[in-house]
Amino acid sequence: MQCLNNSIFYYFFSVLQFYFTKRAINDDFDLLFGLLDGSASLAKESLVYSYGRSFNGFAAKLSPPEVDTFSKMERVISVIPNHKLHLHTTHSWEFMDFSPGKIRPQEEGNIVIGFLDSGIWPESESFNDEGMSPPPAKWKGKCHNITCNNKIIGARYYNSEGLYPTTEFKSPRDAIGHGTHTSSTAAGREVDGASFLGLAKGTATGGVPNARIAVYKVCWDMLGCSNADILAAFDDAIADGVDILSMSLGSDDPQPFFDDALAIGAFHAMKHGVLSSASAGNSGPSPATASNLAPWMLTVAASSMDRKFISQVVLGNGEIYPVWAGDVANYSGGNGLLNAKNCLPGSLNSNKIAGKIVLCNSVLGDYTGVVMANGLGAIVSFPIPFLIDIALSYPLPATQVKTGDGDAILEYIRTTENPIGTILVGETWKDIMAPYVASFSSRGPNRLNPEILKPDITAPGLDILAAWSPVASPSGSPFDTRKVKFNVISGTSMSCPHASAVAAYVKALHPNWSPAAIKSAIMTTANVMDPRKNDDHEFAYGAGHVNPLAATNPGLVYNASEADYIHFLCKQGYNTSTLKQITGESNASCDGIVPGRAWDLNYPTFGVAVEDGQSVNATFTRTVTNVASANSTYRVTVQMPSSVNVEVHPKELSFSTVGEKKTFTVKVSGPKMVEQPIQSGTIVWKDGVHVVRSPLIVYTITPNSMTTSPFRPTERIGFGANSNNWNMHF
Repeated sequence: MQCLNNSIFYYFFSVLQFYFTKRAINDDFDLLFGLLDGSASLAKESLVYSYGRSFNGFAAKLSPPEVDTFSKMERVISVIPNHKLHLHTTHSWEFMDFSPGKIRPQEEGNIVIGFLDSGIWPESESFNDEGMSPPPAKWKGKCHNITCNNKIIGARYYNSEGLYPTTEFKSPRDAIGHGTHTSSTAAGREVDGASFLGLAKGTATGGVPNARIAVYKVCWDMLGCSNADILAAFDDAIADGVDILSMSLGSDDPQPFFDDALAIGAFHAMKHGVLSSASAGNSGPSPATASNLAPWMLTVAASSMDRKFISQVVLGNGEIYPVWAGDVANYSGGNGLLNAKNCLPGSLNSNKIAGKIVLCNSVLGDYTGVVMANGLGAIVSFPIPFLIDIALSYPLPATQVKTGDGDAILEYIRTTENPIGTILVGETWKDIMAPYVASFSSRGPNRLNPEILKPDITAPGLDILAAWSPVASPSGSPFDTRKVKFNVISGTSMSCPHASAVAAYVKALHPNWSPAAIKSAIMTTANVMDPRKNDDHEFAYGAGHVNPLAATNPGLVYNASEADYIHFLCKQGYNTSTLKQITGESNASCDGIVPGRAWDLNYPTFGVAVEDGQSVNATFTRTVTNVASANSTYRVTVQMPSSVNVEVHPKELSFSTVGEKKTFTVKVSGPKMVEQPIQSGTIVWKDGVHVVRSPLIVYTITPNSMTTSPFRPTERIGFGANSNNWNMHF
């Protein structure tokens, strides 16, 4: 039975009925040997990965009929196709009033952050190990095909398809810059005089510069990131001994958790005490676009800081505007006006634009078309006004303006006999409006579980300067041959490592805290965001803007265990069979649990999704753990629009010991609602020292969209459609 060149699927097995020994690969081989007509050669060539270090399963190349036969075997818990994901970019720490390296190097040096990304450029100054001690004794990781040091202590790569583009390295080395940027943002060493071609010059540093870095290259230039590779990386990272996992990648269309490699891997990480921090995605500001929605993950939105980069153009009429020199199509090349307006490659007439600045009316590309036609520069008139907050890099002198300004420039060009313009050198301006959520940052509500507020938190992700791979184009254009050590890019990929660094910082000071406790500390101490600057309110920024110092001393935490998340999944309509596909354990069961709302998961936020025409009626149960003073009393305050009534019982929580737990209930009630935008409130516990703040939101959804089935996630609140494509969150 031929199986070569077939699709890759990955599987989980019942631990009781089938378990891995130290020779797990032999077990996998024997199973495939039986499936593939007893062919040893086919079984060997079919097996891609054996997951057995942290959880049980394997990846193999199988045909659809083989998958059908295999899925019916008694020992098989789940069979999942090998979907693809995509990657979702230092003044930022100063903006947050945080000075990296505040704790002792040995404490921070005990923490290992694992990065599932595109690799790393190990020779970057951001990864020097001067003055660093050897890796912690717990570390079991390895370095493949690159030289590690006391900073980068682990580096692996995964390519289940065996395809290596000519631009890539068959190693953990980073060919596209993304992984180098994210890892240095979180844990890069201090580098004086860092800049992007002179812009944003200063000292570059990660949030935890003494923490260790472990690299798991799962994303490849032009190929994306496959589920099989991601699960193999999770398996290794957990067993290697990472403390925090940072994942700036995800899906544009969230999948059910049992079909989501990141959710499954993060669940197993959580079981082993590892918090997974993930980017929310770059599909904003459209609603219900956030990804990485599992409640055991920290989901991070992107926001601005008080620095922005401006490049102005002076027109001949003396006004400060970008200039347009022509919009002429290369008709002989088979192009029309539409392609020319977008400045696509080959679309412009080089005879008419050579040596001129071109006005482009699109955000579709990198304007390589202007370079190919020998244009001198480009000005981008954005037809989508909200994208103007991004400082993009181009392969030639360029800047970007709003559509109205672009129209004024076009009018100047058409009414001036000899239009003249000059693109000025880029400048750094102070943004007094910061922080606000970036236009591209994906928004809630949560398409899988409407009562779980996502994203969880926001962090700097706009115009972030960090280390870069010198072989990667800083603009993404193949015509851009510049070599840079640092680059400025934007995305939730850049905000995610900020949150990962904060999680590592908290972990260093509180090594025994659970992933849920660390996540709670980050969320309940977040700085309040101004809703006047963010129309989507909590759907844009979650609990607020991350506050690194405050997160280390939250006072109270909302803890949660594996059992709590299993109960949550059962309440969401998972049954024993689908539950096992996430946990990988045969004893996982939903017996006796009636499906319902998610109001009793011990989450640090409160969400009430009301079907149109129904009244507001929700009761939450929460338990907080005292992690501060032995003798303390917290009193609650509630803020909510007058149309919604909120009652908290009891109103006072007294603790006599550290680690003591107290339970309270929150009852939310109100009249019938129809087409109601998000209503925002807060529940705050104070003891005179600590402020433990949790958002409470109430909003409406379409009728009959609150099902208890986890199989059709995008229909649960009436948004969108499913997709099997996965994205890297640049």
